[in-house]
Amino acid sequence: MSTTRPCPPPGDPGPGADGAASSGTSGAAGSPGVVRRLHLVGVSGAVPMSRDFTRQALYDWGWLPATGADHRAAAEDVLLVVSELVTNACLHADGPEELRVSCAGKVLRLEVVDLGAGTPAPRTPHRAGRPGGHGMFIVQRLCLDWGVVRNESGAGKTVWAELAAPG
Repeated sequence: MSTTRPCPPPGDPGPGADGAASSGTSGAAGSPGVVRRLHLVGVSGAVPMSRDFTRQALYDWGWLPATGADHRAAAEDVLLVVSELVTNACLHADGPEELRVSCAGKVLRLEVVDLGAGTPAPRTPHRAGRPGGHGMFIVQRLCLDWGVVRNESGAGKTVWAELAAPG
């Protein structure tokens, strides 16, 4: 798991995505490859809203309802990673601007855009018994890969993560 692999260039919605986007909290049902976008600027309750938005995408793309323990675990991992990424943007980057969710084949991609200057990284050494500071450690453990891309304008970044679809 690396934080150095760049995400696709600006304007490229992610692996296998066709560039279509949905606005608000809906998207084309059953359309993997579509990038779903949730605008979060000034939103109260960004974390639960992001989880609900992502959960609906998982239903539309057939990840939910889970058909077994592996499928349930995969969906729960996605929802946990969304929570961690959006929470980090809320706590350390003056709030998230947008959540993007896309699915291409066996990979689901999450992107959280914010205007923060910091760069998320797992805390080292990781101390399991201490409260707080576990978000990026969790992301690193659950994801196939993740990384950070600075906005070309210089203000802000996109934190992205990719998770495997259930087998």
